Amino acid sequence: MKYAYYPGCSLEATAKEYNQSAKIVARHLGVELWEIPDWSCCGATAAHNNDHLLSLALPARNLALAEAEGLDVAVPCAACFNRLRAAEAAVRESESMRATISEIIGRDYRATNRTRAFLDVMVNEVGLEKIKEQVVKPLAGLKLAAYYGCLLVRPPELTAFDDPEDPMTMDRLVLALGGEAVSWSYKTECCGGSLATARTDIGVRMIFQILRHARDAGAEGIVTACPLCFLNLDMRQGQAAASQGEQFNLPIFYFTELMGIALGYAPKALGLTSHFVNPIPLLEAREILRHPATRRETA
Repeated sequence: MKYAYYPGCSLEATAKEYNQSAKIVARHLGVELWEIPDWSCCGATAAHNNDHLLSLALPARNLALAEAEGLDVAVPCAACFNRLRAAEAAVRESESMRATISEIIGRDYRATNRTRAFLDVMVNEVGLEKIKEQVVKPLAGLKLAAYYGCLLVRPPELTAFDDPEDPMTMDRLVLALGGEAVSWSYKTECCGGSLATARTDIGVRMIFQILRHARDAGAEGIVTACPLCFLNLDMRQGQAAASQGEQFNLPIFYFTELMGIALGYAPKALGLTSHFVNPIPLLEAREILRHPATRRETA
């Protein structure tokens, strides 16, 4: 099983642990990732607010590079996934748009390949049974809120791999890893994205509501697939709590980090030691890290 791999800008900077853990679990499960050479920014949330054509051409260039190799594209970042899917759909639906974008990027692109969310690849392509068979450190006793955010499963006509209001892909993965996925109503609410920087007063309130609802649902941690969601919930957790006179201690995880832990890899190898809210005490309290060591602990 081979995919072109588009990490995107965040996974080279603020979400390095997502990149680390994604590559580790892919290799372990037999998924070959061919990182797109000389990949470029997809435009993320900024481009489509300024220039529609630019917002399609930027991701299309990366898709064209993968198409030339005959490969579908696996994308960890929810925002990047959303933008690449938008470009793919625009080219597939309009011959004139296809010609325009091909001219802009200086290479032919026909959208014959597909963009897949890395979460989708793991759960629906690799499969939960295969993942479950490889678990050596089950997440027993760990209660997690699966947080999808607003870009991974919406709009459904673009993302097309899970329910846009009550997605369950990540919940099912948590169960396969031996953990418990709590039921809660905020799994697709927006975290505010860059509002936490541009309008901190609004952004912090939105972050607080997600954290509060996860805690009130009984979650001990939150698992996500979006670098910006992760950053807001992890880095700004103390600020959000203080704004309402509360305290939180909710570790935030990338789903790939939890996969790596369950598969027997060391927290440091997966990047867990770089989080703002330290997740190690929670994993130790649930005795997840006390299961018999494996040779993968130093990988």
